[in-house]
Amino acid sequence: MAGASGVVGFAAVRHFAQQPDWDVVGLSRRPPPHLGAGAELLSVDLTDPASVRAAAPALGDVTHLVYAALFEKPGLFAGWRERDQMETNLAMLANLTAVLAEAAPRLAHVSVLQGTKAYGAHVAPMALPGLERRPRHEHENFYWLQEDHLRGLQAAGATWGLTVLRPQVIFGEAMGSNMNAIPALGAYAAVQRLAGKPLSFPGGVPTVSEAVDADLLARALEWAATTPACAGQTFNITNGDVFRMTELWPAIADALGMEVGEPQPCSLAEDMPAREAEWAEVVRRFDLVAPPALDAFVGQSFLYADMVLGRGRDRAHQPSLVSTIKARKYGFADCEDTEVMFRRIIARLQDQRLLPPRHW
Repeated sequence: MAGASGVVGFAAVRHFAQQPDWDVVGLSRRPPPHLGAGAELLSVDLTDPASVRAAAPALGDVTHLVYAALFEKPGLFAGWRERDQMETNLAMLANLTAVLAEAAPRLAHVSVLQGTKAYGAHVAPMALPGLERRPRHEHENFYWLQEDHLRGLQAAGATWGLTVLRPQVIFGEAMGSNMNAIPALGAYAAVQRLAGKPLSFPGGVPTVSEAVDADLLARALEWAATTPACAGQTFNITNGDVFRMTELWPAIADALGMEVGEPQPCSLAEDMPAREAEWAEVVRRFDLVAPPALDAFVGQSFLYADMVLGRGRDRAHQPSLVSTIKARKYGFADCEDTEVMFRRIIARLQDQRLLPPRHW
């Protein structure tokens, strides 16, 4: 499992480790805390070929690779179109596959993650719905670099199967992730509550969207790894419903034990760093195991949360929606109620003392 500390990798390591017939090795620069037992976690810098080679002895029995590692530059969004970020993400994958080619002769399947940027949603309104069978959207993207690298290895003789999964906006439990809005929203709610304020919606005009629960995505990764028909295929993955953040906001507030206030547009990315002392006070008051430093808890996800909440948007734009018909026809019919997902993830973070309790 490459990228074990990220929102996808965290959920996938936990899921596979709970299955009786899987032994799991998780790779990440910072082995994730609070993941629990059942997996071997290795500190590996995928940008450094020597660091990857040093992990080779632990990779000899690998039969399946889930590649969920991701490099993001500071500022998050600008890097999505910058060539050096694309090349770094390609190099990370290439460093790992080069070692696995020698160290893991039993490798049988590789799963790699893409997303709706594959449909050009970040450069122009996308054709609706996003369909896997459409021709590749012509824009520069590290997705294409990684996919072409893997297909090139297959053409050169690699015998493992390849499945590409394209999830929608992912929500999960990982701390310090650059694209996981729930810790960001949880920290914002906690400092608002500490100040005696309700949970006001900080975003702009909402757009209809789709989500994917990181736990559901982990189950999709197991399905892809164990279903021979998935080899050579690409699948969109979503919860199966649609939502607007403003309409989910009362459920999110309730899960956090708060009342909904009048909307108060603001940028979490701009405002929350100045409230780190308030967050540290929440951590101290409730003896949380979450780090008192917001960057360690949230990563760049305040920026990501601003995007998910429609920060600065004065009108709804065309949504980026994808079809999951193909996955269902191939046998993956799993789904999740997005409101239930938010409540469950928030409750789990509360139970783990990563967020304050619902009642205080």
